[in-house]
Amino acid sequence: MRDLFKAELLRFRGWALGALAVHLLVLAFLARVVDLAQQPVLVYRVFGGVDVLAGLLLGLYQMGSYRRPNTWLNLLHRPLAPARIAAALLGAGLAWLAVAVALPVLLIGAYQAGLTARVVDLRHWLLPLAAWLLAACGYVAGACCMLGPARRAIAALVLLVALATNQASGVWALLVQTLALAWLAAMLLASFKPDLSAAPRSPLATVLLAVPLQAGVYLLILLLEFGGQMVWIMQGSHPNNTETPPPGGQNETERMTPQQRMLAGLAVSRAPQAPTWREQVALSEVVSIEPALSGLPVRGALTNAAPVDFDDTAQNVRWTFSHDRMRLVGYRIAGGRGVGTLGVGTTNGAFPAPAVAIAALPGQPKDDRGLIAGNRLYHYISESRQILPRIQLPPGEWLLGTTPVGENLAVQSDRALYFYDGRDIVASEAPLRPRERMPLPGAVGDLRDLDLIELVDGYLVSASFTTYAWVMDGTAPYQTLTWVHDDGRVEEVARRAIAFDYPAWFRYQAWWPSPALYALRHAVTGLFARPDPLQATTPAPLPRGIRWLAGGLMLASLLAALWLVRRRELSLPAKAAWVIVCGVIGLPALASLWLLYPACEAGRLTMHAQPAI
Repeated sequence: MRDLFKAELLRFRGWALGALAVHLLVLAFLARVVDLAQQPVLVYRVFGGVDVLAGLLLGLYQMGSYRRPNTWLNLLHRPLAPARIAAALLGAGLAWLAVAVALPVLLIGAYQAGLTARVVDLRHWLLPLAAWLLAACGYVAGACCMLGPARRAIAALVLLVALATNQASGVWALLVQTLALAWLAAMLLASFKPDLSAAPRSPLATVLLAVPLQAGVYLLILLLEFGGQMVWIMQGSHPNNTETPPPGGQNETERMTPQQRMLAGLAVSRAPQAPTWREQVALSEVVSIEPALSGLPVRGALTNAAPVDFDDTAQNVRWTFSHDRMRLVGYRIAGGRGVGTLGVGTTNGAFPAPAVAIAALPGQPKDDRGLIAGNRLYHYISESRQILPRIQLPPGEWLLGTTPVGENLAVQSDRALYFYDGRDIVASEAPLRPRERMPLPGAVGDLRDLDLIELVDGYLVSASFTTYAWVMDGTAPYQTLTWVHDDGRVEEVARRAIAFDYPAWFRYQAWWPSPALYALRHAVTGLFARPDPLQATTPAPLPRGIRWLAGGLMLASLLAALWLVRRRELSLPAKAAWVIVCGVIGLPALASLWLLYPACEAGRLTMHAQPAI
C-alpha cells in the first residue's frame, strides 16, 4: 500500500507542482490589486467552482487511466484488499490537492496577516480547509463517475450540486462539505470492485448509490421542465415575454410604475378619501423603498453577504469590519499603514452584529456613513472619527435600509416600516425616536414592491407581495394600501387580489414529481444553516388537483415497480423494499431501480445460473 501511494505521488508530482505555482501566482497578483479576504460572495463562488473543477478533472483522469479492463485487473491483482488499494490512490490525489489548492490560499493569508494592515480574521484561516474540501469532493466525485457505469454517473455529481445550494455558513459549511466528502468516499469504496458494471449487492451500498441517483433523476426532471419552459418562451406565449401581460396578474403588477401600482390599488378602495388620493398620486412623486441588504451578514461566515469595508476619502482611510474584534479596522488608502480600530461611542465598544456601510443620512456630510448592525443604525462621523448610535429597533427585528421621504426618513425592517422626523436627524446626534410604525401586512420574503406618498395627514403606503408568485414557496399574490396617520394610527384602506399568471402544475413543478425528494432537497439546502428572516414566506395552500397528480404518479411508480422487480434477480426482501420505496418516492425511485439493475444484468445472472453441459 505504501509503495502504491508513493508511486501515485511520483506520477502526479509534475502536474501538482505546476498547479501550485500557477495558483500561487494568480493569488499573489490579485492580492496586490484587491483585498482577497473581503471580496463579495460571487468571487468566492468562482474560486470554489474552479477548485471543484480541478478536483473533478483529476479524479476523471486518474481513475479513467485505470478503468481499462487489462489495467484494472492488473491493479487489483495485488496482495491487498480493494479498499486499501483505493485508499492508496485516493490518498495520493488528496495529498496533491492539499498542496496545489490549499497551500497557496494559506500562504496568501499569511502574507496579508504578516506583511499588510488588512484584516485577517479566524474565518479567513478556514478558507484553505474549505478550498481543499471542495476540491476533494470534486476529485472523489470524478473518480466515482469513472468507476461506475455511465448510466448512474450522475449520482456522484448530485452531491456537488447539494454543496452549491446549501446555505450553511462558517464552521457549519465546513461540516456540510465534510459530510459530502464522506458520502462520496463511501460511494467510491462501494464501486471499487473487480466487476465495475455489477450492481450493488449489500443493502448499505445500495442506499449509498440509490439515494444520490434518485436525487439526480429528480434534478433531470426539473431540467426537462426548464427546457419546456424555454420552448414556451420561444413560442411567445410565456407571461414573462409577452408585450401585454395578462391583466390583473403578477407580471402586470411588477411591470407597473410605482404610480400605476398605487392607482391600481386605489381603484378597489372604498375609503371616502380614495378620489382625493387618486388625484394626489397622479400629481405627486411616489417614493419606492429599497432595502440596502439583500442578505443578512452572519458572524464567522466564510463569505460576505454584503460589503464589509468602505473608504473615507476625506481622511484617506479604508475601514474594514473585523468579525474577531467586532469593530472597524482602518488603514491608509495610500501606503497601507494601519490606523487602529474604531468601535461604538467614546468607549470604543463592540458592535452587536456584523456592520454594513450604507449612504449617509439626510443632512449629513457626504464623507459620513450610516452603519447597519443587526437592529441598529449608527452614524460614522468622518471629521471626528466617531461612531454614534442613532436608531435602535425592537429586539428580534433586522434593520434593512433607510430611504429619504421628503424631509423625513423611512426605515424598513423585516417586520415593519418606521418614519422619523428629518429635523431630529440634523438637530443633534442623540438617538432618534420613530413618529409612526407600520407593521408589514405580509411576510418580508413575499414583499417585492413597497411604495409610498406623503399626505397632508401621514403617508399612503402600497405593498405588493408577488416575489414568489410563480413557484410554490410564495403566497397567493396581493396588494395592500395602508394609511399611516400622523398620530400613529395604521388603517388598511384597500386590498387587491392579484391573479396567478401561471397554471398550478407550473407553480408546483418542483413538488409533484416527488414530494419526498422535494422535502429532502429543502432539508439539504437548510442543513446546519441559520434561518434567514429575509426569506420568510407564507406559502399558498396546496391545490387538491396537484395532490391528486402527485399521488397518481406515486401509484403508477408502485405498480411499475411490481412488474419490474419480477424481472430482476433480487431477493424477496429487496423486491419488497424497492416496491415500497418506489411507492413513497415516485418516478425517481423507479428510474433508479431500472438504472441500478438493468435488464442485461438480470439476463447475465440467469445465464450464469444455468448448469454446464
